[in-house]
Amino acid sequence: MNPKPKTKKLNKAWLHDHLNDPYVKLANREGYRARAAYKLKEIDETLGLIKPGQLVVDLGSTPGAWSQYVRRRMSPAGAASGELAGTIIALDILPMEPIEGVTFLQGDFREDEVLARLAIAMDGRLADVVVSDMAPNLSGIASADTARIAHLIELAIEFARQHMKPEGALVAKLFHGSGYAELTRLFKDNFRTVKPMKPKASRDKSSETFMVGIGLKRPDTN
Repeated sequence: MNPKPKTKKLNKAWLHDHLNDPYVKLANREGYRARAAYKLKEIDETLGLIKPGQLVVDLGSTPGAWSQYVRRRMSPAGAASGELAGTIIALDILPMEPIEGVTFLQGDFREDEVLARLAIAMDGRLADVVVSDMAPNLSGIASADTARIAHLIELAIEFARQHMKPEGALVAKLFHGSGYAELTRLFKDNFRTVKPMKPKASRDKSSETFMVGIGLKRPDTN
C-alpha cells in the first residue's frame, strides 16, 4: 500500500485550515511572525502580567512572536520598533531573526553552559515574568514524550525559582494527557496562584494548554 496520497491529502487539509485561520490572517496583518502571539496576548490581557519597565525572559522563543508581543507591550506607543521601556531576553535552540530591542541567545536550555549565558545576560537582575513556549520534538511514544515535556517544565520552574522575583509569574506550555496532573501539582507546589488557560488562539484539536504560576512559594533567590 502506498501511503503518500493520504499524507498529501492531510498536508493539503492542514494548509487549507492554516491559510484560512483567522489568527494566521491577523498575524500577517499585524506583523507577527506566528499566530502564537495571540495566545500570550490573551493570557496577558486576562491576568495583566506584562508591564513596561520589566525584565521578561522568553524561553523557546523562535520564531519570535512572543518576544514581538512583549516588545510591543513595553513600547510607550505599542510599536514594533523605537522606544522600549524594559528588557527582553529570548532563548531558543534554533536561530531567530533579530527583533529590535530583544537580546537573543541561541542554545539548548537543558545545558548548564546555556543557562550560565542566560544568567550573565540578565546581569544580576531577576525576571519579572518568564514565558515558556518550549516543546520537545515528540516521538509518538507516550512515555518518552511525557518525560521530555515534564523535564522542560521542571527546568522552567527551577529557572523561575532561581532567577525570577518572588512576586513574578511563569507562563508555560503544557499538553493534556499523561503526566498533566503531576505537572499541575508541581506548579501548585511552587506557586501561590496557579491558573490553567486555553487561549482562543490555541486550536481546539490541539492538546496544548498553558499553565500560569504567580508568586513563588519558596523562592531560591538570594
